[in-house]
Amino acid sequence: MLSSTVQASDLQQRQSDLKSLQSQISKQESALKDTNKQREQLVSLLKKDEQAIAAAARKVNDTKVALAETDKKLNKLKQRQDKLDVLKQTQQDTLSNQLASAYLAGNHDYSKMLLNQQSPATIERLLAYYQYLNNARMKSINELQDTMSELDEIQNKQVLEKNELNKLILNQQQHSKQLNLEQSQRQSTLTQLQRTVNSRGAKLEQLQIEEASLKRVVEQALLATNSSPSMEGLKSKKKLKWPTKGRIRSGFGSKRSGQVKWKGVTLAAPEGQQISAIAPGKVIYADWLRGFGMVLVVDHGKGYMSLYGHAQTLLKNAGDTVNKGETIALVGRSGGQTEAGLYFEVRHKGQAVDPARYCKR
Repeated sequence: MLSSTVQASDLQQRQSDLKSLQSQISKQESALKDTNKQREQLVSLLKKDEQAIAAAARKVNDTKVALAETDKKLNKLKQRQDKLDVLKQTQQDTLSNQLASAYLAGNHDYSKMLLNQQSPATIERLLAYYQYLNNARMKSINELQDTMSELDEIQNKQVLEKNELNKLILNQQQHSKQLNLEQSQRQSTLTQLQRTVNSRGAKLEQLQIEEASLKRVVEQALLATNSSPSMEGLKSKKKLKWPTKGRIRSGFGSKRSGQVKWKGVTLAAPEGQQISAIAPGKVIYADWLRGFGMVLVVDHGKGYMSLYGHAQTLLKNAGDTVNKGETIALVGRSGGQTEAGLYFEVRHKGQAVDPARYCKR
């Protein structure tokens, strides 16, 4: 009888423990769902922040290019102005000498020559000489007037270009301020996101999601290459230049986490540094991608494509053609990176290959 009571009590205890465990599991599942939901919301917010940074950075870069172009125009105008100043002085000296010669020859006017009954041949020769001097003076006066007009035009252009330069400088300051605000907002979002990915399992899951996202982009890119014109690919006797200067932070094939390996290389480089296309091609993808940030993919033909990730901003759009060495993006930290750098891949028929096979060491 006592044994039966003990068994019943033990059963009740186990049932109670089971309910308690199920309750804990339910709470954990609920907490996990909340965490995943929060993580997805933060990833979405990070995307918006990094796209805003890209837009601001592109404006800053466009303004830099415009500033350089305006500065070049001003330099050319200054060079032309200096040449015209020298020409003006030469023309003034020439005209001054001509006027002095005319003054010295002024005693031999037409009426005096007739009264002095000089020979017709002498008169004709002197008249031809005076006509020559007069034509030379008129030509010099016209040339000087043209020079003065061009100088005035250049001075007006300089005023306009300097006004444009001042406007561009103000725009640059505004865009830079906006860029700093967007970067501050991104840092806040990134800090919150990192809190939700604090376990090894969560990090691995995140990497697997990112890899799947990249796989989809590569598959889309492969479909896009089928409709693109034939190009030369990457086969070349000479090795190509790396897309940006920097040391290799993570090499091709090295471990990221668990069984996940790098399918490209990460080059450590300062934020804002130029990224160049390694070969001619056509841009087939230019957008934000989870884990890789602002990504640009170039089709080089013959099944070859190159991928550039973690960019601060993209300077080309899908459908654009690019030349070898042309600037296509700027180095950044997008995709949730804490350090600036470029993620760079080379693929052939969809399969990742070591970029070092094509780029110089």
